[in-house]
Amino acid sequence: MITSIFKKSKPINFIIVFFITLLAFLTARLNVVNDSIEVSYYFKLVALFLFCYLSVLLVNFIVSKHNLTKKTNYEILLFSLFLLSITQTTGNSNILFSNFFILLSFRRIISLRSLINPEKKLFDAAFWIAIATLFYFWAILFFVLIFAALLLYSDNNIKHWLIPFVGIITAFIISISISIILNNNFFGVFSGLPEVSYNFNTYNTSQFLVAITMLLSFGIWSSLFYIRSIKNKKRAFRPAFKIVFFAVLISFILVILAPNKNGSEFLFMFAPLAIIITNYIETINEKWFRELFLLALIITPFVILFL
Repeated sequence: MITSIFKKSKPINFIIVFFITLLAFLTARLNVVNDSIEVSYYFKLVALFLFCYLSVLLVNFIVSKHNLTKKTNYEILLFSLFLLSITQTTGNSNILFSNFFILLSFRRIISLRSLINPEKKLFDAAFWIAIATLFYFWAILFFVLIFAALLLYSDNNIKHWLIPFVGIITAFIISISISIILNNNFFGVFSGLPEVSYNFNTYNTSQFLVAITMLLSFGIWSSLFYIRSIKNKKRAFRPAFKIVFFAVLISFILVILAPNKNGSEFLFMFAPLAIIITNYIETINEKWFRELFLLALIITPFVILFL
């Protein structure tokens, strides 16, 4: 019954996901963010929530536009459930913005399959990643996806390998211009030197342990089947599915390197992981197991709320 609701794209699915995302967002404000309560604060909250939900819709657009799943809505359900599992992912506005721009770049990278205006797509992808890096430095790791895509699509055009750097330089110039206008100096919009932390003590709580265990166990299990299934995809679609898997690996490295491990860094992992797990769910033939698998993913985030 549960799987039948999201098996097809329906308006009710987006309403359900809206309220799950809202619950995650409000919970994060109760437990994580401590801001002074003013009228402007509530306007900021509304804007941030709409931005957060827009990210969910963007994931759905990417998946449906590029046939990364079988026209189901499992991916947005999983994305919202992941937000509810680690509500801190909605508590950091900089990471929310950074992840949104990463999703925009991800859309352009995946669309390279069509070979229509590849120069524009490569420029856009690099530009959006550069903008994402301004909000969260380690988003810079996703530049690797652009060159991985060029390798997967066997693109030997030297110009295409240089265009991403033009996108980076463009974003850099625009950022400096904004910095001069707003801060009266060249590098005011840039954060300090990048930092790395290998202190994982923050994750040593029941909430984090359960959430991370869920993400890793379901993610690794689904990834094993996902990797095997890629060879069964149409040849033209295989690079896109490989890019999704590379995105998960990059996000995992980002979590390890994150200087401030408060849980918000996991947000970068949610979109590609949701796509991978959705692909696995769609391959399960036994209805009872599919229901049980999805039910576990639904119940766990709500259990975490009470830990």
